[in-house]
Amino acid sequence: MEGLPVTSETALPELVDLLYGELHRIASMKLRNERLGHTLQPTALVHEAYVKLIGGQEQQYEDRAHFLAVASRVMRQVLVDHARARATLKRANDAVPLTTGLAVAGNGGLEQFDILRLNRALDELAQEDKSLAQLVEMRYFGGMTAEETARAVGQSVHIVRHDLRLAQAWLRRHLAR
Repeated sequence: MEGLPVTSETALPELVDLLYGELHRIASMKLRNERLGHTLQPTALVHEAYVKLIGGQEQQYEDRAHFLAVASRVMRQVLVDHARARATLKRANDAVPLTTGLAVAGNGGLEQFDILRLNRALDELAQEDKSLAQLVEMRYFGGMTAEETARAVGQSVHIVRHDLRLAQAWLRRHLAR
């Protein structure tokens, strides 16, 4: 898979088959910290992401890291869409927030964030620095390592780790408001 372009309609299903276990692991990590009885299961998240990946225009995936980067963005979209749909079904005083697997260490320990708040914060971060928002997306929604992320964005691992710390600090300040 490394270095092989994937463009045909038949190649994407083969690619997903190869990486299904990893996509399922990532989805499980994202949903592990959800409230009990959460309605979106890891398999459903992977399947919804797959439908979004095959729908629309043809993508070219340069390698595994690039595919995971795109899958990260798609999983974020699925989680946000699910949270929005849930929010419309609940009255404001009755709603149970959908939290993410993103826990930010602060003075008070680890804090989980509502996915809709996090999505708005990432959109605002993207307005200031799109590359920082993309790094957070790949790391936390895609479960990509710093090495995989560095390969996907064409930067050194050191720069990726530095920029991730910068993005986390920005999000921590923004979400603390």
